[in-house]
Amino acid sequence: MTFVATLPQSAEELVESFGPLNMVVEVAIFAALFYVALRFLWATRGSTLLKGLGVLLGCSVVGVTVLIKVFQLDRVAWLVDQLAPSFFVGLIVVFHPEIRRAIVQLGDVRIFRTFFRREVKIVPRLLRALSRLSKERIGALIAIEREASLSELIENGITIDAELNSYLIESIFYPKSALHDGGVVVRDDRIVAASCLFPLSQDPDLDKRFGTRHRAALGLAENTDALVLVVSEETGKISTASGGKLDFDLTLEQLEERLHEALGIEKQPA
Repeated sequence: MTFVATLPQSAEELVESFGPLNMVVEVAIFAALFYVALRFLWATRGSTLLKGLGVLLGCSVVGVTVLIKVFQLDRVAWLVDQLAPSFFVGLIVVFHPEIRRAIVQLGDVRIFRTFFRREVKIVPRLLRALSRLSKERIGALIAIEREASLSELIENGITIDAELNSYLIESIFYPKSALHDGGVVVRDDRIVAASCLFPLSQDPDLDKRFGTRHRAALGLAENTDALVLVVSEETGKISTASGGKLDFDLTLEQLEERLHEALGIEKQPA
């Protein structure tokens, strides 16, 4: 018995021969695109305007498509086909500042920065700075960026972009410094910006003894996954805020544990 292998005679036949595989590939591509879009919006803390616009457009497209298919609205379908390209071009023109900002923030997403990540030594430097600030009762507010980008806060602050060291942190928060108001944003091993305005928590159950710094730390922790460090100007006590929770009056040992846990850095044995 002779077996003869038959090959598709055209590109169309070749595509048809992989019908089920094509479906799997298409579903995988759409799933990947959907995941990337969601990941992008979370990691960039995407503009509320863009999020709202995306939801509105998505619902509108689905609604119009269903109406056209159900009621066979051929004229409406023709009109949509004619206007859709111009409509989307107009959206790009009108919202180009927000789109540009989102694309810039995409470059700051940690998943891309990990390819170029350097060894970070911020834990001992932060501990040294916070220890001295605490002893001198100098207020401080420091946000350490994790997965969610803090680029929106950075844009509203004063750009520093310097290697993190304890002396620079102390200089920034020195009471007579021009940058001591507001918070500092730390990314990897660099101080990215200072004098940044953090969102204030509106939690009505927050202890009244906490001032603006603690409310700002908790407010940022409620909206992002950042680890926020606070030194009280009145008491010199050190607090941290993360995951919408404020931990007050930590020792340096407890603070060191929080930093290692939040940054995913293994503690070196003594």
